[in-house]
Amino acid sequence: MAETLYEAFAATASRMPERTVVFCGEEEATYRRILQEAEAIASALVREFQVGPGDRVAIWMPNSVAFVSALFGIWQAGGIAVPINSFYKPAEAGYVLSNSESKVLISSKETFGERVAATTAMLTPSPAVFWVQELPNIVSQSIEGYRAVQSEQPAALIYTSGTTGRPKGAMLSHGNLLANVESCRSALRLQEDDRFGLVLPMFHSFMLTVGLLLPLLSGVPTVILRSLSPLRNAMEELHRRGVSVLPVMPQFFAAMAHAPVPETHRLRCCISGSAPLPIRILQDFEAAYGVPLLEGYGLSEASPVVSVNPINGVRKVGSIGLPIPGVEVTIRDDAGKILPPYQVGELWVRGPNVMLGYWKNEEATAKALREGWLLTGDLGYLDEEGYIYITDRKKDLILVRGNNVYPREIEEWIYQFPGVKDAAVIGEPDPSRGEHPVAFIEPADPQNPPDLQALASFLRERLADYKLPRRYEIIPQLPRNATGKILKTVLREQTRPSSRESLRG
Repeated sequence: MAETLYEAFAATASRMPERTVVFCGEEEATYRRILQEAEAIASALVREFQVGPGDRVAIWMPNSVAFVSALFGIWQAGGIAVPINSFYKPAEAGYVLSNSESKVLISSKETFGERVAATTAMLTPSPAVFWVQELPNIVSQSIEGYRAVQSEQPAALIYTSGTTGRPKGAMLSHGNLLANVESCRSALRLQEDDRFGLVLPMFHSFMLTVGLLLPLLSGVPTVILRSLSPLRNAMEELHRRGVSVLPVMPQFFAAMAHAPVPETHRLRCCISGSAPLPIRILQDFEAAYGVPLLEGYGLSEASPVVSVNPINGVRKVGSIGLPIPGVEVTIRDDAGKILPPYQVGELWVRGPNVMLGYWKNEEATAKALREGWLLTGDLGYLDEEGYIYITDRKKDLILVRGNNVYPREIEEWIYQFPGVKDAAVIGEPDPSRGEHPVAFIEPADPQNPPDLQALASFLRERLADYKLPRRYEIIPQLPRNATGKILKTVLREQTRPSSRESLRG
């Protein structure tokens, strides 16, 4: 067994050096090329920038072959990779660089030159900058930094989305990521002729593990999309390249379901992650493509995959499936007591994929990790067969006169109403009730929004009165982060009457 991610990659590359393993636009890269570029980057990091085992090296780039080479170059040098959100502005990127104490920033002068200059100017000290455009000028020299790193040492700092404040850097070890890759390989029943689609930005933990490491360490090619805009071109590229395994967010599957389906495609399974999968989207997609859409669950702190519906076996609509091999999930109350089936509590996760802790944040680490278990902050329950159901984020739970209200339950019904593209429900302070639900609606057609009176009546027939939203607002677009996750923190700031179309229930 390889100790590090670089060793695992090099071992796979040695077996099939001439295999084209990365497709990105019209660019194609073999294992040999990526290995050579990684070695050149590692050589520069060690000899020009004095990077040693444990030093942090940030990557701030768009999806590209160079991003892949940079990752493995950092790991060959023994460094810790710090992927930075490609949509960040200088102040946001500056926080990650400062907090991680990154020694070097690898970036692309063509696309990030101005942002990098603005970011480094505000930092003291600022990291050295290594432009990937310099790669052709580097003469590789043998280094063995990775041999000084053990499997239990950090490989990456994945900064969380920061929905509760400043982003925290989840420390994932080489062992964490290797274990998650192996578990996913087993759960998805990888085949030799598979080809993955990498759609979301590569800084995201879902893409890092499932879209990149899983295929590349398994000898399977991956098709990297540089952009989702225009969406039609992105879908055409996936079909043109013969993608068979597609891990992406629900909104992409919704778009695919309502676009023309090609007469022939190679899709054999799709995995929905990064956000809850509405039942309507699952049904529409499977009806259009005739292949299973597997809802899964994960979080950066778990490398990130925790569970997925089985590819062969019983798939339960609305469930996030069963724990992947090697991972345990229990449902517990606030005192840490394990709850029986169908009782809602917090998901606790244990396994070799659970992070080492949060970088430079002992207080947050102590709250998240308890005796080897990761407290996810997500609420849910198990059925009698061990399938997991998510009801909501613990912090998103709405308390109405002491009654628990789970926004996702309300959202699922709203999705069933004609004319709704997306929905988000949050809690608003209420002096008599404690809180009450507020629903934000993104219409499918902004020129013809849903009838809010009719929607309220629709929900009144299906939900207990205390669960009914007390206000409905139609907004042009729900706020999202770079990976498509709805930002309910932003919506909470907007829970006051406005000029937007709204209805009070």
